[in-house]
Amino acid sequence: MAARRRTFCLECRKETEYVLRKTPITKTIREKEYQFQITTAHCKECGCEVGVNGLLDYNVKEIDSQFRKAEGIITSEEIEKLGKIYCLGKTPLSIALGFGEITITRYLAGQVPSKEYSDIMRAALSDTTVMRSLLESNKDKLADTAYKKAINAITDLETLFSVPSKMLMVISYIFERLGEVTPLALQKILYFIQGLYFSKYGTPLFSDNCQAWVHGPVYVEIYDLFSSFRYDPIDDPRFELLKGKSNSLDSEEKEVIDLVVNTFGIYGGKTLERITHKENPWLDAREGYSESEPSQEEISKEAIREYFVAVREKYDLNTESGIMEYIQEMLASA
Repeated sequence: MAARRRTFCLECRKETEYVLRKTPITKTIREKEYQFQITTAHCKECGCEVGVNGLLDYNVKEIDSQFRKAEGIITSEEIEKLGKIYCLGKTPLSIALGFGEITITRYLAGQVPSKEYSDIMRAALSDTTVMRSLLESNKDKLADTAYKKAINAITDLETLFSVPSKMLMVISYIFERLGEVTPLALQKILYFIQGLYFSKYGTPLFSDNCQAWVHGPVYVEIYDLFSSFRYDPIDDPRFELLKGKSNSLDSEEKEVIDLVVNTFGIYGGKTLERITHKENPWLDAREGYSESEPSQEEISKEAIREYFVAVREKYDLNTESGIMEYIQEMLASA
């Protein structure tokens, strides 16, 4: 049994149980009034607010987080990622961005950046061309080794993200919706998105064809991008650069992605693999191959469209319930 929450209540003059509640407060920061939600503890017997160890520190962090969100200010975690992405320490990063030498150190210690400086860092975090421009502008102030390391990092990133822009937009949105996804699951989700979108609108969402690998349909460029994670969830500071790329997706594209994420996306990669192994696009492309024999046979976009058009005749692929019905039947027969 979990330990009960207990603390000393000054009103009851004894140790009592307490409950946590969200409490609205108003604070003025930089001459502007803000509404925040903090966590308070209350005695279960008399209802008075009571003190709990660690709660003050927790609320300080909560207020900082809510303030930054309200003002669109970059977080300390994002600033740390910025340094990791471009292989720069605190001082070189400050100089490269055009700030004072200890500015980044202060921000990482908790000081809140100005909106102007925050926007600069956010732009560099989301676009390598912005960071390259900043580096060139401040090259004379940087040590040569730091400059070269950052430029090499940018070159590697540009190679890494040479994937077609539409695919990156979709992957960015999948990351936003799922939060955590393995390379295997991502491949299958992309395949199902292509199938549902192409069969509904008559045009493919991606220009790429995938291949029929042993473990199901694979978009090779995406495999190369995330292969280092193997069966682990994709987690790399470099992929912070994907954030925001989904903003260019239209409502129809997001609607299809949402349908796939809310249905296929609740399953792990191996389960999704089982489904694709029962579908004609993968089976037809793998014809003549043994179960574990590698292949690079192409699964054409048209083959995916034809299959899912036929599936639409039996299942309502415009609704989550219809898609779940399809999934359950495929898993039952796998």
